[in-house]
Amino acid sequence: MNRLFYPALFHKAEEGGFWISFPDIPECLTEGDNMEEAYNMADDALGLCLEDMEKNNIPFPVLSSVDKITVDDDTFLVVIEFLFNKK
Repeated sequence: MNRLFYPALFHKAEEGGFWISFPDIPECLTEGDNMEEAYNMADDALGLCLEDMEKNNIPFPVLSSVDKITVDDDTFLVVIEFLFNKK
């Protein structure tokens, strides 16, 4: 099993909760009503994106250095770990 780590940006949503984006995987977006749900949704979304990339023979994006990612006032960075069972 491989462990993959990707930075996620948790943006505070105006209506409450969070929406999540991944700087290294722009098409990977999700949301959650609270921190626990948002984290779980981010983990699921990352896994689905990476599994789809593998299925379609798309190389995984290179991980951005967390100190190079710009974070706005209502946003914070969380590193999401995904356990990848590579065959």
